Amino acid sequence: MNILLTIGFGAFALASGVAAGAFGAHGLKRILSADMLAIWQTAAHYQLIHGLGLLLLVALSQHLDARLAAWSSGLMMAGIIIFSGSLYLLTLSGLRILGAVTPVGGLLLILSWLLLILAAWRGQS
Repeated sequence: MNILLTIGFGAFALASGVAAGAFGAHGLKRILSADMLAIWQTAAHYQLIHGLGLLLLVALSQHLDARLAAWSSGLMMAGIIIFSGSLYLLTLSGLRILGAVTPVGGLLLILSWLLLILAAWRGQS
């Protein structure tokens, strides 16, 4: 796992997640329907959770199997981009087909957490 990349991506995900949440609450409230605004907030929420997840991976890295931790962080980064990104684009563009991409991002996020379990199990204490 590239520690600096993971920290940077995690911190950026957190900063931009806060900005996205605020933008949704204040800037998009009058533009989007309640349903679309809820989708936007879901994207920001998951982005924030997984930004913290990346920082958690770094904090625990010395106790994890390095190869599995690297896969976990990579899948988590890709999952954030695909899951939250597709939802942001869906709400801004109205293209419902983007909703078909979202589960792929969700699956990547789930797999990243499962790999973290395996990385911890195979890691050193």
